[in-house]
Amino acid sequence: MAHHIVELIAQYGLLLVFANVLVEQAGVPVPAVPTMIVAGALAAADRLPLAGVLTVALLACLLADFAWYAAGRYFGGGVMRTLCRISLSPDSCVKQSELRFQRWRGSVLLLAKFVPGLSTVAPPLVGAMGLQPAAFVLFDGLGSLLWVGVAVSLGYVFASQIDYVLDTLANAGSMALLLLGCLLALYIIAKWWQRHRLLRALRMARISVEELNEAMGAGQLPVIVDVRSDAARLMDSRIIPGALLADVKSVDRIVGLVPVDAELVVYCSCPNEASAALVAKALMAHGYKRVRPLLGGLDAWDAAGFPVERATVAVADTISHAA
Repeated sequence: MAHHIVELIAQYGLLLVFANVLVEQAGVPVPAVPTMIVAGALAAADRLPLAGVLTVALLACLLADFAWYAAGRYFGGGVMRTLCRISLSPDSCVKQSELRFQRWRGSVLLLAKFVPGLSTVAPPLVGAMGLQPAAFVLFDGLGSLLWVGVAVSLGYVFASQIDYVLDTLANAGSMALLLLGCLLALYIIAKWWQRHRLLRALRMARISVEELNEAMGAGQLPVIVDVRSDAARLMDSRIIPGALLADVKSVDRIVGLVPVDAELVVYCSCPNEASAALVAKALMAHGYKRVRPLLGGLDAWDAAGFPVERATVAVADTISHAA
């Protein structure tokens, strides 16, 4: 079976490498690194042109990444929320949103493909943050060339060892393929269970946007806290009027500014109000009794037609009143 795969790559060569890399970079979990490694080994045996392998793989990366970049540039944070909703690791998406993209800017693309989960997230995020197309192509091209070069070079340099591995897999026959399939299934189940546990841990009483609007209209104004990261606010500057600007790392500073007997409403724009719920739980651990995430977050508030303002400043590692 393994030799059939090698022959398939040798026969369809550059087309198969291009298709595999394109599909993976588009977000489908079909690993392209093994294909590029085998293609590198075939190039070492003069069965594929080395320059051709590098070129088609690089072109596939640029095409898929630029499509995500354009989506982020024209649709903004909505693309990121969609990615997080379909992700098997919503907590990872929350953590990724805390990365200092405003500091790294396009340079994050140089290493994004070597970081699990970041390869698909980075292009739409830098697009939403306004990175210019020329800068994107430059940084993404260099990062893609580095990633493709490493994979193809491994196959080229260790061609003889790869033949040994393929021979071993071929001798193992269907049992090896079954084992690999089981490992993949276990990985997906583990990630699903991790997601399920996170969402279950974050279940708590929410306040609806209608309830919050009524409280604000009646003069019973709770302390409203926007807990999105600076990067998220750069992509989407909407805020609820009067909200404090914080993030998941600013809990201690919230404690220092807000009385423990105050009523707090925390909101974000992530799936299942994940960031807001995490901050709410942390505040409860500090003794706050009346703290609730906003159901549906900022998107639900805006969709209901309630007033929003635009944050003019987003300063890293600070908490302040919105401008």
